[in-house]
Amino acid sequence: MAYVFDPPPVPALAVVGGGLYPVRRIFCVGRNYAAHAAEMGGEVDREAPWYFTKSAHALCPSGARIAMPSGTEECHYEIEFVVALGGEGQGIGREAALELGFGYGSGIDLTRRDLQAAAKASRRPWDTGKDFDKAAIIGPITPKSAFGSIGSQTIWLDHNGARAQQGGLNEMVWTVDEIIAHLSTLYHLRPGDLIMTGTPSGVGPVAKGSRLFGGIDGLAPVSVTIRGD
Repeated sequence: MAYVFDPPPVPALAVVGGGLYPVRRIFCVGRNYAAHAAEMGGEVDREAPWYFTKSAHALCPSGARIAMPSGTEECHYEIEFVVALGGEGQGIGREAALELGFGYGSGIDLTRRDLQAAAKASRRPWDTGKDFDKAAIIGPITPKSAFGSIGSQTIWLDHNGARAQQGGLNEMVWTVDEIIAHLSTLYHLRPGDLIMTGTPSGVGPVAKGSRLFGGIDGLAPVSVTIRGD
């Protein structure tokens, strides 16, 4: 039976060395750096990681020039270490969790902070604060064999040429293997699933003309420009 309209193309990311990585889902870890949790006026939940999601169609390739996100007066940047899964499973233990990984990337999570704050204050879902067009800017995926072990690699972001965020991957409250293992108790994870693992402190607002450029040691950088029109 024919579709009533043409389905959209599969969202995908470039892979360092060649090929395309098709994106299925985007999971995001909340408050995974203690300093960022503090600057947002919260505390780290050390009982278990917690998550929000972005649609795969929120994906935006690195290097894009995008319009200022609509419906917001306060849109923030957040640099993130992104895990791209290449295996599948449910109820995975920590010892096998990293085997699900295909590779890693540098990402920028855009957040309509005012909408998020208003939703939190009224105890409503804050999907519109996180899941919107071009809200997940992600650079090319580096295969995990080329990246090596996750350790104290520096994660950083420059806003208009000035350093705004910097930290180490070893500062994450929940490690990548812990995140994958825990997330697999809630979902059957599959190839194409991305996990944005949280941001260090220093998040701040963008404006028309903002240039964001960030990265993680050993990975391709990520960048985006907010158009001035």
